[in-house]
Amino acid sequence: MNRRILRVKVMQALYAFFQSSSTELSKGEKELFLSIERMYDLYLYFLLLPIELAELAEAQQMEAKNKALPTDEDLNPNRTFVDNEIIRQLRENETIQSAFKSHKISWAADRDDLKRLLKELRATPLFQNYMHSEEKGFDRDRKFLMDFYKEIVSESEMLQNLFHERSIYWDHDDVDFAISMALKHVKKIKSETSAGGNLMAMFKDDLDDRDFVKNLFRKTIINNNENTKLIEEKTKNWDVERIAVLDVLCMKMAITELTEFSSIPIKVTLNEYIEVSKLFSSPKSKVFINGILDKLVADFKEAKKIRKVGRGLME
Repeated sequence: MNRRILRVKVMQALYAFFQSSSTELSKGEKELFLSIERMYDLYLYFLLLPIELAELAEAQQMEAKNKALPTDEDLNPNRTFVDNEIIRQLRENETIQSAFKSHKISWAADRDDLKRLLKELRATPLFQNYMHSEEKGFDRDRKFLMDFYKEIVSESEMLQNLFHERSIYWDHDDVDFAISMALKHVKKIKSETSAGGNLMAMFKDDLDDRDFVKNLFRKTIINNNENTKLIEEKTKNWDVERIAVLDVLCMKMAITELTEFSSIPIKVTLNEYIEVSKLFSSPKSKVFINGILDKLVADFKEAKKIRKVGRGLME
């Protein structure tokens, strides 16, 4: 997961922490890491999805063969989807299968939804073209699966609703990001000998990113009163309580990152929180937040409150 996603997860955890008036940092931190782990679970769910659909399709073909009066089509089904090479690799990859088991990832309780999704998939031009195309082989199989994630899974309201109902940790952004992770996984499978590809790690750098998440969460809380005063000084013509809660939270996180994280360039911090504000705040928030943070950075530099280790990090 990239740092922007981690910042968003920290922001959500901080919002929940401050709204609950809790004083238990460890409890809030535990919830934060649980939300990150649950997003990783979503990636695994979407990686398992085509395997489950192919197995369901094969089971239906077997049932059709065993009918009292099977048709020629029943006896000689089109196995293009069932035998998709990428799906086969995912199914036979022991590491991936082990992850499904250890994370308890299963679609067993959602058989009716899978049947509905398979029926909808079969009716799409994407599926029909794939099944009846004269072009065969690995590249065709991979392209179909990539299009499956982009055109079918990402647009499925049924899947969105299914995961929203299943966990408070899964919202639209989580689902979209998990789908993009599954799609990226498939893109990295380059040949018939790829063996299903390697699972993406939860963090790019496990220790470094875990420390980043933990420290950003804790230090933003610990420095909350001081950061509130800093923001109030730069918004004297505003009632801080009337400023959007997420705008204030973004600025508090940015202040913490600017002053407490010596290896993150100033420009990166400013750009990241502007982007986060675009996703979660009002259209005018980015201008407001950028203006306040620019003033604070100037003050911090003058007071030598920003200490960055590394060439160019102060820019």
